[in-house]
Amino acid sequence: MQKKRLIQLIHIARNELGMDEDTYRQMLQGLTGKASTKGMDTTQLNCVLESMKKKGFRVKPARKASSGLPLDNHPQSRKIRALWLEMAAAGIVRDRSENALARWIKRETGISALRWLSTEQASSV
Repeated sequence: MQKKRLIQLIHIARNELGMDEDTYRQMLQGLTGKASTKGMDTTQLNCVLESMKKKGFRVKPARKASSGLPLDNHPQSRKIRALWLEMAAAGIVRDRSENALARWIKRETGISALRWLSTEQASSV
């Protein structure tokens, strides 16, 4: 797991376990010799997280955000979506989500969803 994600989980665990600042810092110091997660490596962060799991913290799987609407299956819409995902994979687009695509389409065309674009509008995108 990445260092940033481990630190996030540790902070979530601290809040869920109701640990005050002093108790939290003492626990970090006792487990790793460091009073802050910032200076820890991934091994130390994993050690802290495991200790918090033993105290009762449970990692919950991230929920996928869903717009609730089925995706438009029109060939032009599928092509636009495929290009969006390809740009995300290339690092051109930071957020590959369907909501981000919808926001971009709204900025470009004034229409709030890919499914409502006319053939002309979809071609201009």
